[in-house]
Formats: sequence, C-alpha cells, structure tokens
Amino acid sequence: MIDSRTKFTIQVLIWINVIMYVVSLLFSRGLHFNMNPLTALAPSSDALIFLGASGTMALALTHDWSNVFTANWLHGSLLHILFNMLALRTLAPLTTKEFGLYRMLSIYILSGAGGFFLSCLGGVPLTIGASAGLCGLIGALFYFGWSRGGIWGKMVFDQTKSWIFSLVLIGLILPNINNWGHGGGFAAGFILAFLFGYEERRRSGKIDILICTGMSLFTCLLLFRSVFQGIVAMLE
Repeated sequence: MIDSRTKFTIQVLIWINVIMYVVSLLFSRGLHFNMNPLTALAPSSDALIFLGASGTMALALTHDWSNVFTANWLHGSLLHILFNMLALRTLAPLTTKEFGLYRMLSIYILSGAGGFFLSCLGGVPLTIGASAGLCGLIGALFYFGWSRGGIWGKMVFDQTKSWIFSLVLIGLILPNINNWGHGGGFAAGFILAFLFGYEERRRSGKIDILICTGMSLFTCLLLFRSVFQGIVAMLE
C-alpha cells in the first residue's frame, strides 16, 4: 500500500516529466507526425539541447555540465515518456519502502546525473530520458536485496535481476538506447544505496532531508532556467 505522501511525490515527478515533454514539443520547429511508435511526437534536437539534453554534442554547444541533471527529465517521443513513467510508478514505491522517500529522491536525481556523466565520457553525442535515474533505483534495490538477504531480500534481488536482464535485452535489440546511461545510473544507484543505507539499517534523518532538498531545488532551478530562457527567446 502506497502512503499518500509517496503517491503525491510520484505524481509530482510524473507531472514534471510530462510538462518538460510538452514544453520540448512547443519549442520544437518543424514538428512532424508519423506512425512509427518509436519516434512519434519526437521533439527536435535543438529544443532538447536548449532545454538541457546531455551528451558530447550538447556539451560542445552549451559548455554546460549541469545538463547531466536536466537530461533525466526530457524525453524523445510519446512512447519514450510513457514507458519511463510506467516504470517510475513501479520502481519508486518499492525504493521508497526500503530507503525512505528522501533517499529515494536523492538516488533518482544523483544516479540520473551519474548515468549522463558516464554517457559523456563514453562519447554518446545526444542523450535524454528518465531511464538513467530509473536504473539508479534498480541499482539501489539490487544492493538492498543482495545486502539484506533473507526471504524478502532474495525476492527483491531476483526481481531486480529480471529487470536488469530486460534492460540488457532492450539495449541490444532497440536502436539509440543509451547503455552507457543505463550502466552508469545502475552503478551510481548501487553505490549511493551503500553510502546512504536503507531503512532497516538506518532510519531517514536530517542529513537525508538536507541532501534531498538541496538536489531537488537545484534540479528545479535548472529546469526553470531552461524553460524561462526559452519563453523569453520566443517572445523576442
């Protein structure tokens, strides 16, 4: 059973992603409709870079490393955002149950940044999507299941192994999948889970609230800056 605070937080996360996706469509020039589900309602590359996409090409144009935080909130098509938001609704409640709401949010934000940072080091030219942060949640749950043990720990561990297998399979089959981002997000989530600990070992405290608040405000300010600059540019 998801408590009301967790449910509200997940809804806010989803709405931020949806709003950024709609904004990216509005900022796109020459938007084309097609019947390919993988590219239907795809924002333009220019709009995505302007709003904070990551990757070597984006860095070469903007020289702004803060895009490793903003890229986690942008999506490249309708199917892309639908798939990621469904995954978020599955992963966030379970991660919150084991790590608490504040640590879940911190893991999601920081592992997303970690995934896109590794993507830049790996030479990925342009990359976006919540999957880096989602892989961070999977990495945290993988650590929890492996570390806790017992019947419940084994169940979580086995479930995360099936998710990892699915991610690897998708990465091999579908084009334009950022495996660097997935791997980096997973590794960051695993490391952060080890550093933060989970609820059975340490209850959430002031440091968790401070980290979560700082990361959330920083990310929101970056997103707001991008949208505000875009609105000003459109009005000029």
